[in-house]
Amino acid sequence: MKAFKHERYGASDVLELQEVQKPVAGAGEVLVKTQAAALNPADWRTMRGDPFFIRLETGLFQPKFGILGADIAGRVEAVGPGVTRFKPGDEVFGDIGAGGFAEYACAPEEKFALKPTNLSLAEAAAVPKAAITALQGIRDYGQTQPGQTVLINGASGGVGTFAVQIAKSLGAIVTGVCSTRNLELVRSIGADHVVDYTREDFTNQTYDLIFDAVGNRSVGDYQRALKPAGIGVIAGFTTLTHMVKIMLLGPWISKRGGQKIAPMNANINQKDLGFLKGLIEAGHVKPVIDRCYPFGQIPEAVAYLEKGHARGKVVITVK
Repeated sequence: MKAFKHERYGASDVLELQEVQKPVAGAGEVLVKTQAAALNPADWRTMRGDPFFIRLETGLFQPKFGILGADIAGRVEAVGPGVTRFKPGDEVFGDIGAGGFAEYACAPEEKFALKPTNLSLAEAAAVPKAAITALQGIRDYGQTQPGQTVLINGASGGVGTFAVQIAKSLGAIVTGVCSTRNLELVRSIGADHVVDYTREDFTNQTYDLIFDAVGNRSVGDYQRALKPAGIGVIAGFTTLTHMVKIMLLGPWISKRGGQKIAPMNANINQKDLGFLKGLIEAGHVKPVIDRCYPFGQIPEAVAYLEKGHARGKVVITVK
């Protein structure tokens, strides 16, 4: 099969189209013929090996496993012994961790769920990692309740567009933070209020929950913009310095009582994929797709995402 691999760290030109061995479904695994894949910031960070500490997992001097791509959607080609949830021909979507930038992908069956009936395969590929991050950040870490005020920083991005819709589905009053060109987009997906960060500072008001998909603000900013018992959930980071400060200062603030500020790690699981499938089929959530690239233009797609201006998700279609 064909796949894009990177055998060294660097910019998107390290991604090369190669002929590689087609995977075989082992016990408990599902082999999927990839129809679409979606990009995430983790892809270009892994491609570059930046920040450096991620190389402790991906390979210190060169990548251990060179096929990127976590989010995929496609048709089940074969199932291994013990698989009970899927059969050949089923249309599925999921987050397999890596290996999605290929014509076929293989992963344990718990990594997948049946595709939402009202989405195309390209739309379904846009969902898993970003939507689960938003769901768990808003619902679980943020403990959002109906009527609470929720601010989404980075509301027009891949995670942010899902966060706005999920917070609304839980009954929250949502404020989205984005640039001038994205104000109408954020309103169109359900935000009650929008803040143009080029003209206004969102810390001028206070909120029950701040869900930050960008990670570009200081701990002091979160403290000012949170109510006395407010929660700050940091789902992304702009620089390593920002991430370290949140990791060090957040727990100290939380131990003092009142406000809680902490980074989050998404736990990709089949139960939440199924929950999102229900929200999507009920019409509460719909992926926002900025651009679709053909399979052969994966390096260009990664370079575009790395610029940081995508509105919603960037998707790859595989023929």
